[in-house]
Amino acid sequence: MLSLFAGLGLGLSLIVAIGAQNVFVLRQGIRREHVLPVVIICALSDALLIAAGVAGLGFVISAAPWLVVVARWAGALFLLGYGIIAARRAWRGGEELRVDSEDAGSVSPSSRSGPTTTRTATRTSLMPVIATVLALTWLNPHVYLDTVLMLGSIAATHGEERWLFAAGAMAASILWFTALGFGARYVGRWLRTERSWRVLDALIAVVMITLAVSLVLPVLTP
Repeated sequence: MLSLFAGLGLGLSLIVAIGAQNVFVLRQGIRREHVLPVVIICALSDALLIAAGVAGLGFVISAAPWLVVVARWAGALFLLGYGIIAARRAWRGGEELRVDSEDAGSVSPSSRSGPTTTRTATRTSLMPVIATVLALTWLNPHVYLDTVLMLGSIAATHGEERWLFAAGAMAASILWFTALGFGARYVGRWLRTERSWRVLDALIAVVMITLAVSLVLPVLTP
C-alpha cells in the first residue's frame, strides 16, 4: 500500500502545475463544454504512458539490477531539484492562472434598475476539442519525461510493487483531471489568485523533497 500512496503523491505532484493541458481542461470545465471526453482523454493518455514506462523499464531492470540504484539516485536528484524549484516559486510568487471570464458566460446588470444582459460563450464542436486535447497531451515533450521516464524509473525501484505504484500514479491523474474539469467553476476561481498557487507550490515542494529522501534511504541505511 505504501507504493500505491507513493505513486499517488508523486503523480499529483507532477501533474498539478500550470501548463497548457491543465489550462485547457480548466477552460473546458468553466465553459461546461465536452468536459467528460476531455477528462477521459487526459486520464487515459497518462495511464497508457505510465504503463509503457513501467513495463518497458521493468523489463530492462530485470536484466540489469544495478540500474535500480542508478534510478534511485537519478530520481532522487530530479525530485529534489523539482522540489527546490517549487519551493522557490512558493517563496517568490508571481504565478497565477488566467482564464477569460467570457469562457464561463456571465450575467450582469446593465444598470441598477434596468434589464440584465446575458453573455453566452459560443459552443465549440466536439472534434476540434478532441484534436486540441490530444495535441496538448501527446505533442508535449514534458509528458514523456514525467510519465514514461520519471514515473517509470521510480516505479522500478519498488520492485514487485511497481504496478501498485503505477496504479497510484494513474489514480492521481484520474482524480486531478476529474476535479479540474468538473470542479472548474469553483476551482478555477481559486486557482486564479497568486496566493493559491504559492500554497500549492509549497505543498508540491514538501511532497517532492520527502519522496526524494525516501528514495535514497534504503541505500544510505544498512
